Amino acid sequence: MPIDPNQVSSLLNYLPAVFQEDREARKPNFLGRFLLAFEKILLGLKDENHPGLEEVIASLYRYFEPGAQPEENAPKDFLPWLAGWLALTLREDWGEGRQRSLIAKASELYRLRGTKRGVIEFLTIYTERSVRIDEFNVPFQIGVHSTIGEDTHLNGGTPFFFHVQVQLSKADESVINEKREVAKAIVELQKPAHTYFTLEVKAPTFQINVHSTVGEDTLLG
Repeated sequence: MPIDPNQVSSLLNYLPAVFQEDREARKPNFLGRFLLAFEKILLGLKDENHPGLEEVIASLYRYFEPGAQPEENAPKDFLPWLAGWLALTLREDWGEGRQRSLIAKASELYRLRGTKRGVIEFLTIYTERSVRIDEFNVPFQIGVHSTIGEDTHLNGGTPFFFHVQVQLSKADESVINEKREVAKAIVELQKPAHTYFTLEVKAPTFQINVHSTVGEDTLLG
């Protein structure tokens, strides 16, 4: 945006009057024009949208806060650099909100790595849906854990084995396949090295007036 040729810096008002003695009526003097450059850099000009150095420094803290609100926290373009501080690589197919959540919880997830809670937390951030892990080592309880092959095993489950169930909100075959591959990679990365697992990605079942549009929110077969 071009600057008005008659505009002078407001910094001139803070100097003694002697510095304005050479100013002609309705015309800027040299010093008033010269100080415009410093005012633009340090304070920012009121008729421009670019903030000055003072405002940038005052809001520097927000660059270190991923948060959920871009206007109050780190800008979107700054997220990869912020993730680099935490040794994270952000997936390009992740939305901005999901990237911010992962960065915000990264340090906690590192402490939980190799635990059941850590796997659930990481998958929940990725899927933004409910995640369940069954280790099949809970006692047999009628009405609580009593379905053989689903939530309980007689004589206990297989050692070092667990089952992961991810519930999706939409029944789209391409989305299901994508979620399954990424979820599998996440579990492989987060689980204890000596354990193994099965993964089940569940889509909404056919329900009239709830999930009943084939190809959009439900799948037949």
